[in-house]
Amino acid sequence: MSARTRDEKMTVKEIIDDLKVAPSTFYRWRQLGKGPRSIKLPNGDVRIRRSEYERWLAEREDAA
Repeated sequence: MSARTRDEKMTVKEIIDDLKVAPSTFYRWRQLGKGPRSIKLPNGDVRIRRSEYERWLAEREDAA
């Protein structure tokens, strides 16, 4: 079973590296409810399902 099939969980670092934004920007988006839906683990770490990240990005594409 591939990571894609299992809906890989991405770290915040992977997301900010992909988007090329500062961690503070990503966390501000989360605080404002504008970031991708995430999973908060008991130790405080955050993960984002790859499918959720891709859905979130697709919603932000220009319609033009």
